[in-house]
Amino acid sequence: MGSFIELNDTLQITTEQGFPASILNRKKHTQNPINISEVEGKVFSFHSKPSARVYHHAPTRCFLVHNIDGKWLYWGHVLILEQTITGKNKDTHMTAGKFTITQLYKPEYQEMITRHESPDGQCYFDI
Repeated sequence: MGSFIELNDTLQITTEQGFPASILNRKKHTQNPINISEVEGKVFSFHSKPSARVYHHAPTRCFLVHNIDGKWLYWGHVLILEQTITGKNKDTHMTAGKFTITQLYKPEYQEMITRHESPDGQCYFDI
């Protein structure tokens, strides 16, 4: 039959896929840490994640990672509110959805978790 679904606990997306880069900016965050109140209650959308993916659904948290030119930068926790898989076969499947941000890491911890949890060669701080 050939079923394939990827289970994810990390929403790792690019700006083009819906990462809220206009709000979550590393330089701004290190100069004056962004407070959760700046994103609290806002619903964000992501799209165009290749393949059929199932994210942990609310109330279970997922990690939020900004993919910047293939480098991972961890930001905090999200709750996935909706997810949709489209496509006719495994080569055309795409996942989209909606999420809220529930926790933002302080800049020091953001660097620590990014260094420790990013896949080899994909850490934002190893540029």
